[in-house]
Amino acid sequence: MKNLKSESSESILTRITTQWQTKPFFSTGLALLVMIILQTIALGFDFPSVGSWFGTWLQNWINILRNNSGVGIIALGMTLVIISGGIDLSVGSTLVAIGALVMMMIDIGPKGILLNAGITGTPAFIIAIIVAVIGGVLLGQVTGLLITKGKLPPFIVTLGTMKIFRSVTQQFMTGYNPTVPKEFLSIASLQIGGQLLMPILYWLILAIVLHIISMLTTFGRQVIAVGSNERATKLSGVNVNKVKNRIYALMGLLVSLSAVLQVSRIGSMDYANAGSGYEMDAISAVIVGGTRMSGGRGTILGTVLGTLIIAVMNNLLNLVGVPPFLREAFKGVIVIGSVLLQKKESNS
Repeated sequence: MKNLKSESSESILTRITTQWQTKPFFSTGLALLVMIILQTIALGFDFPSVGSWFGTWLQNWINILRNNSGVGIIALGMTLVIISGGIDLSVGSTLVAIGALVMMMIDIGPKGILLNAGITGTPAFIIAIIVAVIGGVLLGQVTGLLITKGKLPPFIVTLGTMKIFRSVTQQFMTGYNPTVPKEFLSIASLQIGGQLLMPILYWLILAIVLHIISMLTTFGRQVIAVGSNERATKLSGVNVNKVKNRIYALMGLLVSLSAVLQVSRIGSMDYANAGSGYEMDAISAVIVGGTRMSGGRGTILGTVLGTLIIAVMNNLLNLVGVPPFLREAFKGVIVIGSVLLQKKESNS
């Protein structure tokens, strides 16, 4: 009887180990479940009633999702970039540049571009968002062209554009403090059931759209093929440079949407610090979500789970009183650990 129990336990352990090694989605989901359990324990149960505890727990989760929706949107684009074998370190600086552009467009002060053109209200907001999206796509295209036509490594290109975009924005916006109309804030502050859920809703809608694109379209299959074997993909007739340009343009588009969301949430932007560390957060979410750092494998759904893992970890560390600077160290450990597991998996 003991032997049967022992064999049964070993069988279950073997199955879990196999699933962990062969199915990134399983390991990511299990890691998220563990994080949620630890976070719930850290939140505590010292409440007057079950309803009070659940209300606090639910509100905590809404805050987590809302505060990480901007990074979550950027991480969706970063997924495709890394699957293709690239990297983008300029997302935080791109966000600052596009955010500044949006505020200049809708500024209700004497320097407001659209105000001086006689355009206000909803038409001004729509134009500003369209211009922001176009600006994001163009900045993404600049990055893509430097990589494809300039034959430069993505790391070097985006490291350079990270510095260029932020420093130029800071210089251009020195002494200029745009005033964002209160009506523009409703883009992110519109309530559903008394809760500020719009940022979460935008993130989920984009995640669904990107999931469909990555799984069911020719472009999605080409992205995976480029990351798996770029040479073979080129020989099969796929225009690899065109695929890469589209990826970075899409990355710029998503960053621009995140910038619009941030401006509409806060109504201002610190050009020196806004978006700082977003590249690390996005890359962490992507890697933890099961996307292979060397390219060729990854899913949007995995990235959503990876974003939740990083977000819950930050909340957990906050609840147990870990200093803010050390939280970043934990994030670094998780990224290194995830890449080491990927390397072990590829060698086995």
